[in-house]
Amino acid sequence: MNKVHRTLLEKLFLDHSQSLVRFVARIVRNTEDAEDIAQHAYLRLQKLSNNTNLDNPRAYLFQIANNLAVDQLRRGKLHAAYVNQQQINERCDSDSASGPSPERVLAAKRRLQAIYDSMDNLPLKCRQAFLLHRVRGLSYSQIAREMHISVSSVEKYILQALKACRHNMADS
Repeated sequence: MNKVHRTLLEKLFLDHSQSLVRFVARIVRNTEDAEDIAQHAYLRLQKLSNNTNLDNPRAYLFQIANNLAVDQLRRGKLHAAYVNQQQINERCDSDSASGPSPERVLAAKRRLQAIYDSMDNLPLKCRQAFLLHRVRGLSYSQIAREMHISVSSVEKYILQALKACRHNMADS
């Protein structure tokens, strides 16, 4: 790691580590998770090959942390929905059997992984628009203002994300 790169990371850490954790904690509502996400944000910034060209390294760090927090919320929401659906299925199955079959469990895990893969393979702006809409519940116009793009671009991004999910679900 070169000295300029190291110095920038050290400076960001010393100057903004507490505010970054507080920022993330407001999103995920858990200090321990916020600390983990902040650490991952610093690691991602460290992996950036040439971060000396960043106009605003602090803003970039906070954006990385925000994206990681939103991803964690999304995964948590998907997991909770999956668990809830499985509980419903188990209640229905308990009348006819002692529990879900191993085949059903495996199929459900594959479907959930297909959703995760869909989200991970989306372009950044597409994933961001989709998550702002589905996780944060923002309207298309609010997303457009936040991302500094047109409403029609938001519509296209969300449609692209839905198609990717459908495609991966059909393949799994």
